[in-house]
Amino acid sequence: MPRVRFTADFDYKPSQQVTIAYKAGTEKLVKAACAEKAIAAGKAQEIKPKAKPADGD
Repeated sequence: MPRVRFTADFDYKPSQQVTIAYKAGTEKLVKAACAEKAIAAGKAQEIKPKAKPADGD
């Protein structure tokens, strides 16, 4: 699942009965289909996951 930052409000419709609204500025892990549609629409950018802290440091 890719992590994206929404640059504009985006409504993702995984089915006819469901709409998931993402606000501009939101960073989330989303399903690949959602990421592809949002990026293609110019409303999101894929971002790299934040680095995990080293264990024991």
